[in-house]
Amino acid sequence: MTCGRVRGQLPGYLDDGVSTGLRSVSRAAVSSHLEGCQDCRHELERYQKLMQLLGRVQHASAPDDLPTRIRIAVAKAREESGLPAMSRRLRDRAHLILANILQPLALPATGGLVVALLVFTLVLPFYARVGPLTPGPDDLPSALFQPARLETLAGFPVTLADSAANGPQTLLIEATVGVDGSIVDYRILSGPSDAAVRHQLDQVLLFSRFRPSMSFGRPMAGGRVVMSFSAVNVKG
Repeated sequence: MTCGRVRGQLPGYLDDGVSTGLRSVSRAAVSSHLEGCQDCRHELERYQKLMQLLGRVQHASAPDDLPTRIRIAVAKAREESGLPAMSRRLRDRAHLILANILQPLALPATGGLVVALLVFTLVLPFYARVGPLTPGPDDLPSALFQPARLETLAGFPVTLADSAANGPQTLLIEATVGVDGSIVDYRILSGPSDAAVRHQLDQVLLFSRFRPSMSFGRPMAGGRVVMSFSAVNVKG
């Protein structure tokens, strides 16, 4: 047997509690080891002296009010674990949050409300006395998108000669305006479309001034302008 195993059994050996089971060391085996091992005998003597000292210690008597204290502690623990105690803890926590967080914010919020009321009281009457704003004659429309338009039409005549027709005639065209305000292309929507009419239209559109379509204040290509030319032919 090893010394470590025997020393683990010394307290039971002194109390005569060493079992003879399969997992324990028998008392005879411990005695046989102690006879041949001086270190283990010294360890046994220390245990014996410790038992003698513990035997001289007076046993402390329980206080007279110990049962009462135990009952009070049990009742207090039951009370703190119930629903009323939980609601009381939640109320105390809410009060703590209100005192430490919301109250410091109450003064700035109140000050901001007072300032806002003063501004509306003092400034709004001033703006109420100001009349409605009306656009001047030179104001430009403020829409984000503005279509193309004709600014100046050239003074060249457009003759709508048609020997087969008698009465008023109308020439309706759609012109495509480039980004620089020049005519890129045009097409005749209704009316005569012979070579003579197209030659006259080329001159008129070439020397006319257009404004391109605008998007966010910037000119864009592809704007379209619809133009109408009228004439009266009388047969006599």
